[in-house]
Amino acid sequence: MRLIRLMAVTLCALTASAAAVAPATAAAKGPTQPEYDYTQAVRERVWVQTPVDSDADGKPDRVAVRIIRPATTTRVPVIFQASPYYAGLNDVPNHDDVDRDGAALRGGAGLNRAAETITFSGYLDNYFVPRGYAVVFADSLGTGGSDGCPTSGGRNETLGMKAVIDWLNGRAPGFDESGAAVDAGWSTGRTGMIGVSYNGTLPNAVAATGVRGLETIVPIAAISSWYDYYRANGGVVAPGGFQGEDTDVLAKAVLTRSHPEVCADVMAQLEKDQDRESGDYNAFWAERNYVPDAGKVRASVFVVHGLHDDNVRTQQFGQWWNALRVPKKIWLHQAAHADPFNVRRDVWLETLHRWFDFWLYRIDTGIMRDPVADVETAPNQWRTASAWPIRAARSVTTTLGKGPRQTFVDAPARTPEELAADETATDPNRLIYLGPALTRATRLSGTVKVTLRADLAGKSPYLTAMLVDYGTADRWAGTRTLPDQLDCIGPGITGDPGCFARREHVVASTPYEIVTRGWLDVRNRFSPAITTPIRAGQPDTFRWSLQPEDHVFAAGHRIGLVVISTDRDHTLRYPAGTVVGVRPAQSSVVLPLA
Repeated sequence: MRLIRLMAVTLCALTASAAAVAPATAAAKGPTQPEYDYTQAVRERVWVQTPVDSDADGKPDRVAVRIIRPATTTRVPVIFQASPYYAGLNDVPNHDDVDRDGAALRGGAGLNRAAETITFSGYLDNYFVPRGYAVVFADSLGTGGSDGCPTSGGRNETLGMKAVIDWLNGRAPGFDESGAAVDAGWSTGRTGMIGVSYNGTLPNAVAATGVRGLETIVPIAAISSWYDYYRANGGVVAPGGFQGEDTDVLAKAVLTRSHPEVCADVMAQLEKDQDRESGDYNAFWAERNYVPDAGKVRASVFVVHGLHDDNVRTQQFGQWWNALRVPKKIWLHQAAHADPFNVRRDVWLETLHRWFDFWLYRIDTGIMRDPVADVETAPNQWRTASAWPIRAARSVTTTLGKGPRQTFVDAPARTPEELAADETATDPNRLIYLGPALTRATRLSGTVKVTLRADLAGKSPYLTAMLVDYGTADRWAGTRTLPDQLDCIGPGITGDPGCFARREHVVASTPYEIVTRGWLDVRNRFSPAITTPIRAGQPDTFRWSLQPEDHVFAAGHRIGLVVISTDRDHTLRYPAGTVVGVRPAQSSVVLPLA
């Protein structure tokens, strides 16, 4: 997951035991106020014992926990951010097997995570500690000061962070630096987890255990199934910008604990079990899929995701959102892999404050009477709705044409942007199906589904479909920092002033936009778990879904479906020349339109 640049948090290890605290009292009538002195906050460090021994040293793994809380004798709830990133990242090369069998090379190597700026969000403590919350940070297993080994979403990571919830509720042992037992008597036990990217994935994983005391989670740009992060419908598919990365690469990158060599066998097993050859769904991936356990979730869920997130793609929030049966709320914004603190800061802080007050202090802030969904359908243009996808969206099925079989030739050296451009031109490396000019603004809300009757002859097993908005418009093109414009959202101390530079969307006029895309390994046409070879030139029916999306097509624009084979940015790249034949009259696309 692409890490975002956030303010570093430094917590000092002070006293390991708190003063005697009073029992929890009834919540105040109004919202919590900044009544506690941040400079006098209690800062402490604890090691929580987990029920797992993932480094096989014969001792239970322990999690390093850092706490900052108000200096009060009243018990307080907890905002908890777990992360594998607090100690930084190792420089680990990605797999060099992306270009298969001499496929055409053309630069564009995937990034490695150590090349990024690794810092962490400081607004949680600055904003919430004065308002009567403890803020807790923990190193995921195998990282920073914790024991154990990282496993890129494995069960041990889930149980490691669940142990922190258990400790906050008196169900797991904790120890100070001297080894003396420490409890969390200062806590009400009511805990909310929050985080971006991997830090947001851990809340999903822990909530899926049904642990008591976890009252709410706020997963931002978070994974719900690691298979769908590194694979797609049987195909090896990389997160955007990280071609060649896989679970073993990420685990090695975050393996920052002392004596990392003890995890060598675990790293080797990851590389073996992830199976970069078949791409099939197996027990390894099932362990890292939290969606089937959504029914166990007790916590309320506030989902946040960027509609331009090409790293943790939108399927991750879509399938999780659809599976949840608990009170929930959703924000979808125009940015990519971003914290909403950097997108819509004032509204975000006010909304998050009301959310945590409601679920952790049990104050009726009215948050659950607000619209369920806030969607930024264009830069700085927000709409609300009572559900997502919006209730007005209806499935519209369109066949791709009436003509005979049409063909294109796979060209792995060309980018998806090149292949989507110039919709009226003939291009030997794609097929494009265009709808008529729209007579009114039309909103797509939900998941696009594609059915192709097609045949393939050649090395590439991929089919890629892209839904494209053709028509010139001002569109989201990135986010920029405004270093001279600061928001001081709370008190600070030396090294952590509580002030943050503003950010804003960058907008550019473009002739088209790839709205969403999706991939299929045709050998997995029957199941992501089963490889069934195709017969060259033999037609078959292929069905798959694109990434969930919410997008408004302007009046006069045309909706296009572009079909290619290799997606240079995401799929493996086999030698050029695979011929794909599509029968448009037997092929269709289903669009959820309003």
